[in-house]
Amino acid sequence: MLETSARLLRLLSLLQTPREWTGTELAERLSVTTRTVRNDVERLRDLGYPVHGQRGAAGGYRLGAGAALPPLLLDDEEAVAVAIGLRTAAGGTITGVEETSLRALAKLEQVLPARLRRRVGALQEYAVAVPRDDPGPRVDADTLSVLAAASRDRERVRFDYRSHDGSESRRDVEPYRLVNWGRRWYLVGFDVGRAGWRTFRVDRLRPRTPTGPRFVPRDLPEDAVDQVRRGASSAAWRYRARVVVHAPAERLAERINAAIGTVTPIDDASCLLDTGAGSIEALVVHLGLLGVDFTVTEPPELVELVRAFADRFHRATEPHPKTP
Repeated sequence: MLETSARLLRLLSLLQTPREWTGTELAERLSVTTRTVRNDVERLRDLGYPVHGQRGAAGGYRLGAGAALPPLLLDDEEAVAVAIGLRTAAGGTITGVEETSLRALAKLEQVLPARLRRRVGALQEYAVAVPRDDPGPRVDADTLSVLAAASRDRERVRFDYRSHDGSESRRDVEPYRLVNWGRRWYLVGFDVGRAGWRTFRVDRLRPRTPTGPRFVPRDLPEDAVDQVRRGASSAAWRYRARVVVHAPAERLAERINAAIGTVTPIDDASCLLDTGAGSIEALVVHLGLLGVDFTVTEPPELVELVRAFADRFHRATEPHPKTP
C-alpha cells in the first residue's frame, strides 16, 4: 500500500486525466478501500484542489478548473513534449509569448529528472532549424486570445483590416475558426457587412473592444482549412485562368486541392479548372504538370505563352546539326 503522500500524488495524477473515475475504480488503482479514496479526496480539497464528485450509479470524481493552477504531474514523454513545445514557442510567430515561454521552460527544467534533462538538452543543442527565406509575419498573442474567445462565446468582433493591396476597412465579423498555415494565422468568419464568408490574415487586423453582440452560429460552407487554402491562395494570385480540362472532375480533384484551384464538372469526360499563379510563366508550368489534356482560351497572354512553350518543347526534340 502506498504511503499517504505518495498515494495523494498518484490520486491527483489519475484525476488529471480527462475522464470521470468511480470510487471503486480509484480504489482498485490505488489498492485501497473506497473509504480511503473518499478521505483522500477530502484531503485534496483541503489543499485547494477542486475535486468534483457526483453520487449515483453514473457518478464519479473528476478534477475541475480552479482559481489557482495546481501542480501538473507529467510522465516522461509528456515532460519532454512540453519542453520542446515551449522552446519552439519562444522562437515562433506569436509575439508576447517568447519571454513567458522561456520562464516556463526554465521552471520545468529545474524539476526535470537528470535523465530527462539530458534528453531535452540534447535536442536543444543538436537540433537546429534552417532559417526561412521569408521570416513571415508575427501576430500578437492577445489578438489570438480575443479572437479565440469570441469564437468560443459566439460574439461578433469588430476590427480594422488592411487588405493585401494595402486598402483599409472596418469589419464586423462573426468569428468561427483560427487556422495556422505555415507561419501565418488566419481567421475564418462571416462578414456581416459584406454578407459572405471571408478569410482574414490575423497580422493585418486590429481588434476593437469590446466585442459585439452574440450571434446564432451558421453552418460552415466548407472545412475551415480548405477555405483558408482557397482564400489565401486566390488573394496572392496575380494571374487567373479558367481552363477546360479533358478529364473527369473526380480524376483531376485527386491532384488539385483548394490552394491550387477549384474543379467544376462539365460532363463525364471534362471539367472546368479555375486556377491562378503569381506569374504567367508559373501558370503555364502548372498546367503542363497536370498530366492531362486541356484547352485554354483566356487570358490572351496565357494563350500566347502556351503556344510559345509548345513550339519550344517541340524544337527541343528535333535533331540539330552539330556545331563545330
